[in-house]
Amino acid sequence: MDLLSQAAHRAYPPPKRPWIMRQRWHELLFAHWPVDPETIRAAMPPPLRPYLDLYEGRAWIGVVPFWMSGVRFRWTPAIPGLSLFPELNVRTYVRVGDIAGVYFFSLDAASLPAVWGARASYHLPYKYAEMSAVRSFGVIGDVPPATVPLESGEVGYFSNRLDAPPAEFRARYRGVGEAKTAQPGSLEHFLVERYCLYSATPEDKLLRAHIHHRPWPLQSAQAEIAANTMTASLGVPLEGKPVLHFAGELDVLVWWPEWV
Repeated sequence: MDLLSQAAHRAYPPPKRPWIMRQRWHELLFAHWPVDPETIRAAMPPPLRPYLDLYEGRAWIGVVPFWMSGVRFRWTPAIPGLSLFPELNVRTYVRVGDIAGVYFFSLDAASLPAVWGARASYHLPYKYAEMSAVRSFGVIGDVPPATVPLESGEVGYFSNRLDAPPAEFRARYRGVGEAKTAQPGSLEHFLVERYCLYSATPEDKLLRAHIHHRPWPLQSAQAEIAANTMTASLGVPLEGKPVLHFAGELDVLVWWPEWV
């Protein structure tokens, strides 16, 4: 209830119907590249192509590694072994009417139940992967490959997709400086302050699932990306240096999807 009472930062209020899932997201790296709009539209499902959202005439694609904890359904406790795992998504941005949201090209997770459940209920392109987020207090996920020692505050991240098409991501990253909220109208606000996701069914029908959280506590970020083939199968090249941001932790509520 405390989380739902903090909604003044949103462009529209959270749904009045009950949320169904709660999660906590940790140590997110937002790595974004500008992409030609027509290139990215060609990789999207046909019903979503007209709704691609642009910032100053450019489309953006993001590769976002993080790990989550406390994943549970409403009125149920978090289940040990099923509520803590890494996730990595590849995303772009859409706007249907006045409601801006996220479209996921892929979501890699190290939890088979999460992969199966999200595919069936949200029609999201979840993929199973061997993954690890290496921290000073231990490893989240699978045992990682040998890596160089991490500096204080760094996250070492590894993902190797086990489903088709193949994809790999290896990086080390950290937040830098003070955490701030994004200002409306800024690129940072365009990229992160979105409170729903869109997906398409095999019959080309659109679904929207609302989420809610406090404003993102964004920092600047430093990252060394050793391998990134997450967009290779999409035909969307990632050129130049990415725009980088970091967020430490956020509690999130999720609602059941609705037809658009």
